[in-house]
Amino acid sequence: MTLRPAPAETETASQAALPTLLFVVFMNLLGFGMVIPLLPFYARSFHAEPWQISLVFSAYAMGGFVGEPFWGRLSDRIGRKPVLISTLTCNCLCYGLMAFAPNIWAAFVIRLFGGMFAGNGSVVQGYIADVTPAHERAGKLARLGVAFNIGFIVGPSLSGLLAHPELGPEGFRLPFLVAATLGGLSALGVVLLVRESRARRQGVRQLGRFALFDKAIRHPTAGPLLILTLASGFAFTGIESVFGFWGKARFNWGPREIGLIFGVVGITNALAQWFVTGRLSKHYGEARMLAVGMGLTVLAQLLLPFSWGLVSTTAFMALMAFGQSVAFPNVGALISRVTDSERQGQALGLNNAMGALARFIGPLCSGLAFASVNIEAPFWLASLAVAPAIGLALLAGKSVARAPLL
Repeated sequence: MTLRPAPAETETASQAALPTLLFVVFMNLLGFGMVIPLLPFYARSFHAEPWQISLVFSAYAMGGFVGEPFWGRLSDRIGRKPVLISTLTCNCLCYGLMAFAPNIWAAFVIRLFGGMFAGNGSVVQGYIADVTPAHERAGKLARLGVAFNIGFIVGPSLSGLLAHPELGPEGFRLPFLVAATLGGLSALGVVLLVRESRARRQGVRQLGRFALFDKAIRHPTAGPLLILTLASGFAFTGIESVFGFWGKARFNWGPREIGLIFGVVGITNALAQWFVTGRLSKHYGEARMLAVGMGLTVLAQLLLPFSWGLVSTTAFMALMAFGQSVAFPNVGALISRVTDSERQGQALGLNNAMGALARFIGPLCSGLAFASVNIEAPFWLASLAVAPAIGLALLAGKSVARAPLL
């Protein structure tokens, strides 16, 4: 017999846990945001070749691809809280080890394990799904996106103040140690403030990663959503990875202009996910808003090659960010609707793994298109990838009411 918390306990747990989980996500992404802008300079301090720098970047996504389904599945079996504490603590240690990595290959291995331990988003999403009524999940999951974006906005500014590249690898120790401290504070916050959302299950039959993927990809709702996550993530991270090069080639922009645009993108994401996404999804339905968000994303990608300056480019990038913001929390909400309560974390982890795979192949393909075709090619490639996602969203929405549980 499955033990479920009473409705009153569920509501109390939801109200108490959400601020703490927002804090955890914010602190995690603050550390992540601090590290990302430093990685090219950090790797270069070891006299790394460009392909080695790219490998260090991709290691984190590779680790997340492995970690997301694994931690989600484990949290379904033993509970969300112990998995969160363990992964946050190990991620904290990985940041600390990065501060003292002796060479680029050690940095790659540490970054790979860091990505694996940081792939705990499915555990946080699973907790939200455990304690939140189905019709409110898109809004609550969107709040996690706000914490994500704010952490990613603040982190790069903080790292710029703490790093001293002129000192070589030693000049990057302080930012990594600060990121490790933030990870430790996140783990401590879970220990002290988060109540477990599910009882430990005994004798529950779980599917393996490949068995679940085989079942999910053929599922009438989950299958289209997994493909949508891969396609949209491929497009968005691809544009993100070459945007600085495009701005330089098209308008001779430098870090100031690129930073300004990404700042506006982050603010747009945060405002949309805090104030807009949940309300629209509750009023119009998750699938419909997912399709609308994908449509806005495609429109922005088609407009960007025709931008004529800083204002228009910022507006088109903000439009794309808004489309992504009103769309993506609905993916997790829809998957949770059609997933057995014993597999919430594992199914959400599988979706997050598709996002991690997209973050690996998207920048690679966009970089090749930028270098081999022309500077506008990544935008056309992105729009071709995302356009079918509109139909996938509508297809998933039509099937969700009658779909069997995953």
